[in-house]
Amino acid sequence: MQFSEPLVAGRLVRRYKRFLTDVLLEDGTTVVATCANTGSMMGLIAPGNRVMLSVSASPTRKYPHTLEMIETDLGAGPVLVGVNTGHPNRLVEEAVAAGRIAEVAGYSDIRREVKYGRNSRIDLLLAGAGLPDCYLEVKNVHLSRRHGLAEFPDSITERGAKHLDELADMVRAGHRAVMMFLVQRADAQGFALARDVDPTYGAAFDRARAAGVEMLCYRCRLSPAAIEVDEAVPVDEPLRPTGRRNADMPEAGRPNGTPKARKPAATTKAGATGTPGEAGKAKSDGKAGKAGKGVKVGAARAREATATAAAASGKTAAPAGKMPPTRRLRSRTKSP
Repeated sequence: MQFSEPLVAGRLVRRYKRFLTDVLLEDGTTVVATCANTGSMMGLIAPGNRVMLSVSASPTRKYPHTLEMIETDLGAGPVLVGVNTGHPNRLVEEAVAAGRIAEVAGYSDIRREVKYGRNSRIDLLLAGAGLPDCYLEVKNVHLSRRHGLAEFPDSITERGAKHLDELADMVRAGHRAVMMFLVQRADAQGFALARDVDPTYGAAFDRARAAGVEMLCYRCRLSPAAIEVDEAVPVDEPLRPTGRRNADMPEAGRPNGTPKARKPAATTKAGATGTPGEAGKAKSDGKAGKAGKGVKVGAARAREATATAAAASGKTAAPAGKMPPTRRLRSRTKSP
């Protein structure tokens, strides 16, 4: 991909409102440049870093300058890093058409932004005679925290995890699906997931790969005049066990196929086992028996106390189990 005009150099002053940057140009003027990147750009946006801007000739643009590259140094010398996420789809499309990506050689028909999945659009849909349709998703990679190792993502990406699950659905439907991580920096020797940044994305990656989604990574050559897909980079991600979304499936942290642990049966005092319901009923019945026994003892003690009091007063107590007779009171109301 050739830039229409060579890029303009400057120094980063600050990034703000996510999509804007202030840049001090070499002639001493400060311009506002748009930043076409929704990520955190971790490790790249330190004030004073050298940057490269493209300049649009469109009279309708509010900010003619666009941030294209940032120069960084991890100890092995300065390297240009592409941060414009609007370029990767075009870069990969050009590389596929030119036959520079061996894994998808033979596909002659390339379509962009085709609807698929759950209200999504695939970056590139490839077709070719005698070949299954290939759904190819592209992610821009610019994070590197250790020299030679490119990582993705640089911030939490729910949308990225959704795309991986949708690619897995395409494989289950009988198609081919490819996840392409395009590293816009020339110093990458390997690629790995930044699982500490977004563990959910890492889990989605594992599910997708287990379902048959192909994981590819290529790096680019960058200069102030052009960006071009260069060569493949190994994906340094060991196979991991994947959890399933079903209660009957193995849980995370338990080896696949290990049955879920069940609660032990309830045990009575006599040592017999039964279902939790039976145990609860026995417990309830025991409480009811104790309560009934207590009522009987209380009634007997009350009758004994009544008899003792009657003997002391010289009166005859009522027989056990019967209440003493009540006296019927005469009405004191006089007849008219």
